[in-house]
Amino acid sequence: MKKILSFSGSNSTKSINHKLASFAASQIVGHDIEIIKLADYVLPLYSEDIQNERGFPIDLNLLYNKIKEADALIISVNEHNGMISAFFKNILDWLSRLDRKFLEGKKILLMSTSSGKRGGAGALEYMKYILPKFGAIIVESFSIPSFALNFSEDSQSISDEILSLGFIDVVQNFTHQIAHECVQ
Repeated sequence: MKKILSFSGSNSTKSINHKLASFAASQIVGHDIEIIKLADYVLPLYSEDIQNERGFPIDLNLLYNKIKEADALIISVNEHNGMISAFFKNILDWLSRLDRKFLEGKKILLMSTSSGKRGGAGALEYMKYILPKFGAIIVESFSIPSFALNFSEDSQSISDEILSLGFIDVVQNFTHQIAHECVQ
């Protein structure tokens, strides 16, 4: 059994990316899954001056330890103006200052969604590029465009059949990849 940490890059209390990360986590059985909200970890806007004067925030160390304890991560990133949110970028900045390879060897299911037709594609592509620099292994990625049209919050399911089949395939492959880590 693997330990999986699931979260979104959003600090919104109504985050559709948190809903997507939680939904993905609910589809995985046989593993220890923890869903967190990054907004629970209070970090000031990164500044070298703050780091030098005050050191690393306690919440940063708490988050870092959660990530280190996990075997794999489910991350759903939100998009602001074609890029990840400033909130999530700030968290990545702090984590990478504490340990440049804070994701070393972590297998990642990377996702995004938005209310628009691109489904957060800009943020997703940026994360595919940046996370390996921190040591991550992107096992799978998935995007849901037009979240309100393609996801039923009532039934907690992807309502578009093609998207649903793609999502099932991605989650199964991710689960297979992390499960076979033990055997290798």
